[in-house]
Amino acid sequence: MTNQKFSLRVIHEPAAQSGLENMQIDEDLLNHAVQSGQSTLRFYEWKEPTISLGYFQKDVGLVPEPLRALPLVHRLSGGGAILHDQELTYSLSVASGHPWTCDPTEIYRFVHEQVIGLLARNGLESRLRGSEESDPQNKSFLCFSRADPNDIVVGTHKIVGSAQRRRKGAVLQHGSILWCKSRFAAEFLGIQDLGCTLSMSELAESLSKRLVDRFSVG
Repeated sequence: MTNQKFSLRVIHEPAAQSGLENMQIDEDLLNHAVQSGQSTLRFYEWKEPTISLGYFQKDVGLVPEPLRALPLVHRLSGGGAILHDQELTYSLSVASGHPWTCDPTEIYRFVHEQVIGLLARNGLESRLRGSEESDPQNKSFLCFSRADPNDIVVGTHKIVGSAQRRRKGAVLQHGSILWCKSRFAAEFLGIQDLGCTLSMSELAESLSKRLVDRFSVG
């Protein structure tokens, strides 16, 4: 008797898109996972610096003054607001029936461990923050000011944050990989600021290969 194999479609967007376009595509992919059982990993960039509000962040009046001139979108996943500027973004829509959906929190670990491994191979040591260094009481407006156990950090610098949305057994996970600091939030350093020389396309290609391999066997 052979083990069941699962397929993961991969999309590398050829061009940056607007915030509204990016969020609509991700919602469509989640709905597609619900309706057809097709899981999809997508990598993309943003046409201009944009703020995305977490699903439960309804009060746009909380946007800090320096960021209010930027385009604003609402996303399906939770967590704090994200300034999408100098970053690589991924979305992972996992259809119901895949073992990862039995414990969606494990999806954070699966994805983040692959990122950590790829960065280490390219000279940048990172790690999961872990529960001992997390701060569940920190409800800062911006995601990268918060401290979640599943964050990827280099020293004290948070370089990757992810959040989820569940729908009819399927799971959408959004993640932001900071590439370099934005002029709108220079306090958040990216992996290039910290010494990694990988390009976005190289990281996306390597990460997709790792995730496809692991996704196929559950």
